[in-house]
Amino acid sequence: MKKYYNLTVAFLLIVCCNLIGQVSKKSELFLQLKLQDSIFFDRSFNKCDINYLKSAIDTGLTFYHDKSGIQNRAIFLENTMKYICGDTLRKPIRKVDEQSLEVYPMYNDNVLYGAVQTGIHSFYIREKNKADVLTSKAKFIHLYLLKDGKWLLKEVLSFDHQSQN
Repeated sequence: MKKYYNLTVAFLLIVCCNLIGQVSKKSELFLQLKLQDSIFFDRSFNKCDINYLKSAIDTGLTFYHDKSGIQNRAIFLENTMKYICGDTLRKPIRKVDEQSLEVYPMYNDNVLYGAVQTGIHSFYIREKNKADVLTSKAKFIHLYLLKDGKWLLKEVLSFDHQSQN
């Protein structure tokens, strides 16, 4: 019986998501979240602006990663400083496949409070005076909350990592 319940719930989620659908790629919300993604990852991941990162993530951030498990805000920040920003000679870089981006609005009584952003991102190693080397690709789901006019990253799922070596 539980199996049928789970299948029914999964079916309803798929139907609901397809009925609501993503916003147009020309919409203001899509363009805001595309810009948010660009700024967020350029500053926090690629340039290691940790002060910016701290201000751009929710205090209750949860990060789910298919290779390194679940991280709360403190562990996420610690791991970013250690693994993403710890080696300036072989710096990990993140680039998004802009064509893969999709945005789904989240409303409460017709008031926008957040958005889900999905897509595919690629990771590279950058070394001085060398071309970036592709190391892996993965899918992501980001839940952004709109708080006081500012988008804060609340939940992250990074999964289906595929090595490109």
